Amino acid sequence: MSEIDKRNRLSEEPFAYQITKKGTVVIYYGGKQIKIVKDREAERLIARIKEVEDNITEVQLLLAKITGNFKRGNEKFGKNKRK
Repeated sequence: MSEIDKRNRLSEEPFAYQITKKGTVVIYYGGKQIKIVKDREAERLIARIKEVEDNITEVQLLLAKITGNFKRGNEKFGKNKRK
């Protein structure tokens, strides 16, 4: 068993992406925009996605890695923090 994705979350395809005309990559998680990748980083990401586009799990893994560890449990508070 691989140490990556032990709970099989990436098979549910939580990430989505969109490549714009300007060459930027917009990454979505659960239908919400979470990151915009620009310039050289976007070019590298697009190239890597095209290499593994047949394997959906690999694409999901690339998107998960580029977004980093963005989920920390405080997403639901956002602008309306409790004081």
